[in-house]
Amino acid sequence: MNKVILTGRLTAKPELNYTQSQMAVTKFTIAVDRFSQDTGADFIRVTVFGKQAENVCRYMDKGRMIAVEGSIQTGSYKDRDGKTVYTQDVIANHTEFLGGNSEPAREQTARQIEEDASALLGLNSLPDDMPF
Repeated sequence: MNKVILTGRLTAKPELNYTQSQMAVTKFTIAVDRFSQDTGADFIRVTVFGKQAENVCRYMDKGRMIAVEGSIQTGSYKDRDGKTVYTQDVIANHTEFLGGNSEPAREQTARQIEEDASALLGLNSLPDDMPF
């Protein structure tokens, strides 16, 4: 069985890319504290596809906490010197945003939700009695 569950902080703002078949994909690194706080952290590369990739890029930023569930994928490639470099990445099946937002980020998220809802409903602005 190949299953991993991690929680950590994003080391940088994720960037959204698309495959040739127009599938959304983002790759990012999370810093995961080791069991003993004295020994530091591990930096784990994560790849997310589809709608989850779009949501990670839209709502997450450097320093934010995220939980990732997926599987480990290993690989290798030859560097410029011809040496084999081995890789390990987590391919995420599920992501969950953890922790609270700062006040400005909460306002920005609420504003983005309102804009998204407006676009879906074809409205220029939402009525004042909307719950968000």
